[in-house]
Amino acid sequence: MKPVNTQSLKNLVANKDELDWIVFTSPTTIVSLNKFYPDFLESLECKIAVIGNKTGKLVEKQGMTVDLMPKEFTAEGLIEEFKKNGITDKTIGIPRTASARPVLPEELEKLGNTVILAEAYKSLFPMDEKSVEELIQKIENREIDAITFTSPLTVENFFTIADDKQKIAELLNENLLVVSIGPITARVLDKYEVKNIYPDTYTVPDMMELLFETLNERC
Repeated sequence: MKPVNTQSLKNLVANKDELDWIVFTSPTTIVSLNKFYPDFLESLECKIAVIGNKTGKLVEKQGMTVDLMPKEFTAEGLIEEFKKNGITDKTIGIPRTASARPVLPEELEKLGNTVILAEAYKSLFPMDEKSVEELIQKIENREIDAITFTSPLTVENFFTIADDKQKIAELLNENLLVVSIGPITARVLDKYEVKNIYPDTYTVPDMMELLFETLNERC
């Protein structure tokens, strides 16, 4: 992830006083805003929605209050919360990566809101392809018992680097426990026909707890 000061981010900052809500979908967004606009967060007067405990804790560390966080840490979960609370005809800022799924801004607009999208960081392809290639080699050599995927992009990047995608998918199914962080990442694994499990709460600690519990059950 690389923080970027794009024109869309400049536009969001310039129009911060028009915002009724701002949505933080990841900690990286907050890191980016702090880097380029260190006074932005403390000057916000709008309500704050977040996806995920980690993002929420970082918001609170900045001295701000989280007004809305869904029980299900996905864009769909947040959309449901906006629907349940009847949030409509509002101006909502969403700083995030440009490669994020379009479902959040699209559904919020369907509710009658005005959405200001801003690219705050770029999701980069792994620079160290060698380490991924070494991981694939270990999978082929059956040296690994489990593997985790923390985002849809990690799955796509993994299979982009893999030469024989079908072979790797078969090896994952035959020999490894595959754990994804949540249902959105699981869908991408499903696309590659890789069997996987994910925790009820979509966080890294919960994912790791599920991994170790499942491995212990298999012993």
